[in-house]
Amino acid sequence: MAKQTVENLGSLAGKKVLVRVDFNVPQDAQGNVTNDRRVRAAVPTIKSLLAQGASVIAMSHLGRPKGDPVKDAPFKMDKVAEALSKHLGIKVQKANDVAGEDSARLAASLKPGEVLLLENLRFHTGEQTGCDKLALQIARLGDVYVNDAFGTCHRKDASMVAVPKAMAAKPRVVGKLVAKELEILDVLLASPKKPFVALLGGGKVSDKIGFIQALLKRVDRILVGGAMSYTFLKAQGIEIGASRCEADKLDLANQLIVEGAGRIQLPVDHLVVDGLDKPETARVVTEIPAGAIGIDIGPKTRELYSSEIAKAGTVVWNGPMGKFEDEPYSHGTLAIAQAMAKAPGITVVGGGETAEAVEQFGLDHQMKHVSTGGGAFLEYVEGTPFAALAEIQDK
Repeated sequence: MAKQTVENLGSLAGKKVLVRVDFNVPQDAQGNVTNDRRVRAAVPTIKSLLAQGASVIAMSHLGRPKGDPVKDAPFKMDKVAEALSKHLGIKVQKANDVAGEDSARLAASLKPGEVLLLENLRFHTGEQTGCDKLALQIARLGDVYVNDAFGTCHRKDASMVAVPKAMAAKPRVVGKLVAKELEILDVLLASPKKPFVALLGGGKVSDKIGFIQALLKRVDRILVGGAMSYTFLKAQGIEIGASRCEADKLDLANQLIVEGAGRIQLPVDHLVVDGLDKPETARVVTEIPAGAIGIDIGPKTRELYSSEIAKAGTVVWNGPMGKFEDEPYSHGTLAIAQAMAKAPGITVVGGGETAEAVEQFGLDHQMKHVSTGGGAFLEYVEGTPFAALAEIQDK
């Protein structure tokens, strides 16, 4: 999908650029940013715009505020503005509203080289309803629109669709982050280097039906792990003990296995426990006994999957192999991350928990690409049209 990028804008001297970023970062109870990966990801685009003579007005949503001022206080963008200031090396101003008097005043006084961050977009009820009135208020703040929020590209929020639509007479481009995401994804969809291997994990088959069906048209192998593997195993009549299973998706799992025609590989051994709070009962089995809970792929599966990764020309991975957040159950996900870090082929991590895992293991920089959009990544591969990208100028 060839879209105009910030590289096509030329001089921006004296221009105010609206940049939709994805600063929906993890936080603690006090609102402190616990992982600033998404903030860091936006820095190259913002620095590029500043270097071209612009001032930048950044905007993002954060969390799921419910309209209670007290409970929503941690979702204010103040801590995010501090994190962005640190990475840009300049003081980032922060507005106290989304499209009110404070944001209008600060935007009007913004000088070239300065950055303003609007308050959490979801503090305004019009953001998630795609409100045209809100969009017009935001659109008036800028001369140029930049979409650098791939993780939100599959949504129809006002800042993603209605704002660029309201700026139809002005330049509307994608930032460096979105441009890279589209470039990598288009290669995966059009001309992946063979063999093309996909690793799928996470909790539910139902979350990835369209993704799996889209992959089956392109990949040579699909390696399955995580809780979703137990639904596939159960569908084949294999005992899974007390492991998580989507009982209403067994027919679908069987259908996917048939469509896969021998290309879907399931775990051959498992790490199981007698309870999620009983790590002392952890043991490796090839057949899951009654009452036991599968919680990670076993060592034989790790070896098998790592061997497939080493031979692949392209590897795409979405979904952890087990409960990687807890160290005793992290070995399967870690082994996959290490295999991908060593792999000679093109390695792509499909956002979400998988991106968090490879960063937790310190291996994110050894991947060809780590996506910033879990849901958006899945939907793009499925072929879902993105209204947000339709509003961006084509090359």
